[in-house]
Amino acid sequence: MSRFHYARDPLCLAACACYLVNRWLVPVELKGIFLRNYLADTLLIPAALPLILWVQRRTGLRTTDLRPDWREILLHLVVWTVGAEAIAPHLFSRATGDPWDAVAYAGGAILSGLVWHFG
Repeated sequence: MSRFHYARDPLCLAACACYLVNRWLVPVELKGIFLRNYLADTLLIPAALPLILWVQRRTGLRTTDLRPDWREILLHLVVWTVGAEAIAPHLFSRATGDPWDAVAYAGGAILSGLVWHFG
């Protein structure tokens, strides 16, 4: 398996670019429900996981530079889903738990895993 390039990973770069375009360039009037509410959630794993894995590699928590395996993807999916959808609504007044956010996180995780393993 080839070396993982963390923030320079093409999927990470594409996810970050999609987020920025949706956030800053697409007018609200043109956004449907998915673009308004779920695109950023879908992009969470492909955009954030490489950066988190890089930090883990630099701190010694990750011992390899291989592409993320399914266990790493699943672990971060579970941690972020529980944190954002179950814990955050109790800590922050503006946070709400939405099961569809969890579906979007999972969709992004599955697609990312497929790209990282077969792409």
